[in-house]
Amino acid sequence: MAERLVVIGAGMASGRALEHLFEADPGAYDVTLFGTEPRGNYNRIMLSPVLSGEKTYEEIVTHDADWYAENGVTCRFGETITEIDRARKLVISEAGETPYDKLMIATGSAPFIIPVPGKELRGVMAYRDLDDVNAMLLVSSNPNAKAVVIGGGLLGLEAAAGLQARGMDVTVVHLMSHLMERQLDPAAGYLLQRELEGRGIKVMCNASTKAILGTENVDAVLLEDETVIEADIVIMAAGIRPETRLAVDAGLHVERGIVVDDQMRTDDPDIVSIGECVEHNSVIYGLVAPLYEMAKVVAKTLLGEAAAYQGSTTSTKLKVTGVDLFSAGDFAEGEDREEIVLRDAASGVYKRLVLQDNRIIGTVMYGDTADGNWFFGQLKDGSDISEMRDTLIFGPAFAGGSPLDPMAAVAALPDEAEICGCNGVCKGQIVGAIQGGATDLAAVRATTKASNSCGTCTGLVEQVLAATLGDDFVMPTAQPVCGCTDFTHEDVRRLIKSQELKSMPAVWQACEWKTSCGCHICRPALNYYLLSDWPDAYKDDPQSRFVNERKHANIQKDGTFSVVPRMWGGITTPDELRAIADAADKYDVPTVKVTGGQRIDLLGVKGQDLPHIWADLNKAGMVSGHAYAKGLRTVKTCVGTDHCRFGTQDSTGFGIKIEKRLWGSWTPHKVKLAVSGCPRNCAEATCKDIGVICVDSGFEVSVGGAAGMDVKETEALGKATTQEDAMDMIVAFVQLYREHAKYLDRAYKWVAKVGLDWVKEQIVEDLENRALLVARFDHSQTIYQTDPWEERTHGRTARSFAPLADLSLEAAE
Repeated sequence: MAERLVVIGAGMASGRALEHLFEADPGAYDVTLFGTEPRGNYNRIMLSPVLSGEKTYEEIVTHDADWYAENGVTCRFGETITEIDRARKLVISEAGETPYDKLMIATGSAPFIIPVPGKELRGVMAYRDLDDVNAMLLVSSNPNAKAVVIGGGLLGLEAAAGLQARGMDVTVVHLMSHLMERQLDPAAGYLLQRELEGRGIKVMCNASTKAILGTENVDAVLLEDETVIEADIVIMAAGIRPETRLAVDAGLHVERGIVVDDQMRTDDPDIVSIGECVEHNSVIYGLVAPLYEMAKVVAKTLLGEAAAYQGSTTSTKLKVTGVDLFSAGDFAEGEDREEIVLRDAASGVYKRLVLQDNRIIGTVMYGDTADGNWFFGQLKDGSDISEMRDTLIFGPAFAGGSPLDPMAAVAALPDEAEICGCNGVCKGQIVGAIQGGATDLAAVRATTKASNSCGTCTGLVEQVLAATLGDDFVMPTAQPVCGCTDFTHEDVRRLIKSQELKSMPAVWQACEWKTSCGCHICRPALNYYLLSDWPDAYKDDPQSRFVNERKHANIQKDGTFSVVPRMWGGITTPDELRAIADAADKYDVPTVKVTGGQRIDLLGVKGQDLPHIWADLNKAGMVSGHAYAKGLRTVKTCVGTDHCRFGTQDSTGFGIKIEKRLWGSWTPHKVKLAVSGCPRNCAEATCKDIGVICVDSGFEVSVGGAAGMDVKETEALGKATTQEDAMDMIVAFVQLYREHAKYLDRAYKWVAKVGLDWVKEQIVEDLENRALLVARFDHSQTIYQTDPWEERTHGRTARSFAPLADLSLEAAE
């Protein structure tokens, strides 16, 4: 009869231990799993993408209900263990007593809440689990919300980046002199701070929190120097502490953590412990790689097999707000040490190696971490680097003094070289899996778990695949549109054009759809592609749009809507302002906000009032601002020659002409433009999808900018001497983007894929092609350039301006 194993804690460490246990002997134990959270194991490393909106919770689930059922695990989620009775060998919860033969404690860690006045106020929270993320998202949906993050370590910066991506005003308060001081030296910390500040996150180092101000809710954070920072939410990310309360109460040996031996046993032979709650040889580990090493050992211990955990030499490979970071070992300065530093200011790259007796003892890398695992291998092995000292900083491609093919460098790595730090997978294990039949990335992940956690080693794993398989290696192709098909977006677009597919059923047949009528992911994409390529033959399908576009307004967290009337080029009139004010009064609009796109947003409109408020605004001569659309959003302008003494051209008038020409156009993603009247660039034209800078000789048109989760300056497309020439260039670019871009790719991503030189060839160099693009754009506008507000108000069902707006409820501006 199987023994009874009770596991306290349903996190990543215990989850990996159970995987090893079931793989080795699935019938050895009847497992009962307790977790305080009302859910099972998920990848906590990926909470930050959930916070920023890049992933959903479902995408980071590690063990779903089917996995637990298949392995016979009794799940007691949402049930907290309050006591361990070692004498009677049972655990106690509010639901009663549960006996065990063996017990695994995997309670993890608890956030450290700094003991300052106000820490108990509503709005003060930690950042450890999905509930914390959901609480942050609730606050971040409020207009003008401000967040203060206390702690400039990894968790704090991930929280700051996620909240800033959600539109919040974020300030990071850090006690130390530079960010992530445990992983980075001052130089790398400075680069990271500069990057974050460039993205709009305020950073205050050497800042000590004195109190959190407020009555019931948080109002502000007070620093020791009496600085006051307004806040609607305060995230405590000042560190973690092992969660040991149960072990202490049970009389187990606890120091800073639950003390375990090399077999992960506590001082009770029937109780093992694993994860962030344990202390092994006076060391507590907070990274996932050591926890996974412990998991292998604890599984063998439970099965009575010989195994020993010898501690971990850790490296940290991180991605904070899109910046790659790597550190390992001891990188402090010392008289008996030397260092090698490489700085590439233009590329934002910094690398530093700390050497002692011709051996690497520490490394810090910022911006380019591709060689991190190789340096880490040299550090762990204590390799003598004297023979490659002169080229060491350039990594394995130059090991021995001459540049190698990167694939040759990977092939030269020894079998024991670590490839995946999170899961402790070395090159030899990956090669063995490949030789055993795992011939693609998915199979290697399934067999070895390499690149299955944070994913930063994916490129290196693919290089090992390529080096091992040689000519048999097939480079991974782009991802399919969705699970309904194996075809990529590019494949689908190509077939729609080449085979003249003019309906969704035709696409489903030609592209071998696995479902009868698609899904919520592929239908909006197909609807867009068909409209783009066959505006005369294909009829827009309203049910294949995202919810915001079906409603012609952005839905808010409370079920109300955001209404944004169009203000051409940011220009309005007293009559329009009176109409907006009257509408706000008439329909009890709680919030009236000026947006970043030089418009006014009416927030909190009830669904039943939408047709009526549209009708009132229509009567005042106003139309939809399409703030919800995958189409033209805004054309931001400065006053130009009308009022400014520096203006060189009529930027306002030209911006209005552009907006009226492009109004109602549908595109793969939202499109924003700006026209600045002089190179002082008050309209911020150089961070838009399309920007125009007016100069004495005419107009400089640039494209491919971004100022959201990615920050990117536009690149020059061409110069025009007249408004007509500049307008044609802009319209042609929009049409080229519409005809060739992948659905939901912003313009800057598309330009990066096809190359700016190719775009210039189509628009600037080939004037005949430019004219054809403009003609096709104008033709489509004759079909789709209508006001959806006016249509819905009068109950007509004509095709509306553009198919696809935002299911993800992104901000209007």
